Parts: sequence; structure tokens; C-alpha cells
Amino acid sequence: MRRLYLQVYAAFLGIVLLFGLVAGAAWFTAGRTRHDAHLLRALAAMATDVVPPPGRSAEETGVDVRRLSRRLGVALALHAADGRLIAGAGGEVPSPRPSWTGSHWVASGGGPGVALRLEDGRWLVARHGGPRAHAVGGILTLLVLAGVVAVAAYPVARRVTRRLERLQQRVDALGGGDLKARVEVEGKDEVAELARSFNLAAERIERLVGSQRSMLAGASHELRSPLARIRMAAELLGETAPPDLVEQLVRDVAELDELVDELLLASRLQALPRPERVEEIDLLALLAEECARASADAEGASVHMAGDARMLRRMLRNLLENAQRYGGGSPVEASVATDDGRAVVRVEDRGPGVPEAERERIFEPFYRSAGWREGPEGGVGLGLALVRQIARHHGGEVRCLGREGGGSCFEVRLPLRLES
Repeated sequence: MRRLYLQVYAAFLGIVLLFGLVAGAAWFTAGRTRHDAHLLRALAAMATDVVPPPGRSAEETGVDVRRLSRRLGVALALHAADGRLIAGAGGEVPSPRPSWTGSHWVASGGGPGVALRLEDGRWLVARHGGPRAHAVGGILTLLVLAGVVAVAAYPVARRVTRRLERLQQRVDALGGGDLKARVEVEGKDEVAELARSFNLAAERIERLVGSQRSMLAGASHELRSPLARIRMAAELLGETAPPDLVEQLVRDVAELDELVDELLLASRLQALPRPERVEEIDLLALLAEECARASADAEGASVHMAGDARMLRRMLRNLLENAQRYGGGSPVEASVATDDGRAVVRVEDRGPGVPEAERERIFEPFYRSAGWREGPEGGVGLGLALVRQIARHHGGEVRCLGREGGGSCFEVRLPLRLES
């Protein structure tokens, strides 16, 4: 049972059932405690005066016992001191046993009864004529009580857990990137305090992330001007400086320019809940254009989907450039298909591949596999992170798979229509 409100509800019902069982057992056994010894002696004294005396004939005694049974509405049996039955009426009752030493309450298959030791040594055993009906009535009473508690307890349990469910939904929304997710504070109990604490934490997270994004975007934007000046200086130095130095300087500036461009794009993706410009796109045509630019092969069916063409183009370009950079010079193959109502893009190569332990980490910002962390061929470590951001921005996902025969396969799954 996973739902909390069902667990709370079941706990209520369990308590009621336990209470009923304990109450029933107490009711059933309460009359047989030693505290009733005085009452039993009094009943035995009264019975001695009511039942026929020992000298009466068996026939007369039987008539009197039947009459007394009808008047009291109970089953009666009169036994001699040695346990022999003298007369009985109204149904079966327990017979005296050698272990019986005095008046006491007894239980039989038909229900509770009483065994009275008369003053003359005889036994008068009585049992209520309708114990089963009485037991059924007690069970029905407990069932009605359980039903009333069940009806009354359900809304109480549901009210508490419904607030927890709303809080869980807001926590999931915050974890999914909705930094404005808040939950309504209801009541003054612990759940309300938890909701209030969540709202305060969400506000702090929103301020911290907003500040970080603003600082990152601002710093990236401000880097544009010094990079432009450095590029101009490198061009002016081209005639006087050593060619190797100028080439290295130009390469470093290009790498920094790429880094700034990708940082700005990452900041913009984080700030937008969904694509800015949504239009109908032929994904195969978009892939074919990028493959022609990268000298790669494209195949598949024409797949139309809704999305931001610029973002999707950037995603495809990054995947193709990644395959060319790390594919060891092998041909790059790209394809588009549909599967289960989603567009599926695959970019494959025959390079050394990605170790299984790193197939998730390569999508982390600035992460580069061992052996590719130095030098311009290693990139800046943001390309695949942007691929994942763009895919998730469109409600999709990307993953790195191994390829039979060696190499890597990057698979992107995107919905054909964006959720509103």
C-alpha cells in the first residue's frame, strides 16, 4: 500500500477493529471474574427456593423446570449432586464436571451460561436461549461502528495527505526546473510548516539561480569586446610576429569565442521554460542541411515536428561536430525516424567509442574524457551539454549508446508536438 492516505485510513480502521475485539473479549469474560462470586452465591440461594425440592417426583420436577424455563426464556437443566440429569428444558446446556466446585460462569457452544451449586448439592445450569442472535447483534453493532468511523475518518485522512500530494507536485516541479513553483500554505499544523519551509527554500533557490544566470550571462557578454580587440591585434601582428604564435593566438581566440557563444546559449536556455519560436519543421531536411555542411551522410523518413528551428539546428550541428571530433576520422552517419509517436535522431561513428561509465557524464558541462582534455581538438566541453539542454527544452532526451562493431551512437528522442 503506497498511498499515504490509504495507510492512514487503514490505521483508523485497524484501531476500530482492535477496539472492537478487545471490547468484545472484555464483555465476554467480564462476568466470569472472581468479583462476581457474591452475585453467584446470591443467585444460587434464590434458585434453591425456586426449583422443586429433592423429594418431588421426576415428572413433577420436569413440569416445574419447563415452566421455569419458559418464564425466564433460558435453557435449564437440573442435575443431581453426582451429575445425573434430573430434568431439562429449552435446549442443551453443559453437564456438571468433576472439576466444578462451586457456582461459576460457563461457556458452551451456544454461548455463555451459568452453573449454580444449590444448597442441597444439586446443580442448576442455565444458558440464554438466543446467544447466537445476541452474538450476531454484537457483531452487527461493531460493524456499524466501524462503518461510521470509516466514513468519518476517510475525509480526515484524505485532507492531510492531499496537502502532502500537492507539496510533492510542487517539489517535482521545482526539481524539473520550475523555479517559481510554490505551494499554498493551509492550516497551522506540521504539514503547513513544511509547506512554508518549502516556499522559503524555493525563493532562496530562485534568487541564487537567477543571480548566477545573470552573472554568467553578463560576464559572457562582456567578454565579447576584449575578444574582438585581441582578434584585431592578432591580425595586426600577422606581418611581424612569428606565424606559429599568430596561429596559436587566433586558435585560442576562436576557442574563447566558441565558449562565450555556448555559455550565452546555455544561459538563455535555462531562463526560458519552453522554446521562444515554435514552428513546423521537417527534421530530415534540417539534418540533411547540417550533414551537407559537415560532409556526413543523412538518411531516413521525412518527420515533421513542432520546435525552434535555430535550437534544433544547433543541436544537430553539435552532434555532428562531436562525431567528427571524436570519431577518429571514420564516416559519420545520421538518420531520422519515428518510434512510438516520437522523432528519433541518431548520429553514429566508428571511432573508439565512449566507455560505459562515462556515457552519462559526457553530457555534464565542461566534462571531457581522458585524453581529450588538452588541446583544441578536445573542444570546450559544452557541446553535448547544450545538446541535452536543447532536447529537454523541447520535451525530449538524449543518450549515448554503444554500437555493435565499435563506435558510438547518440540518440535523441523528441515529441512531435510540444506540451502546452
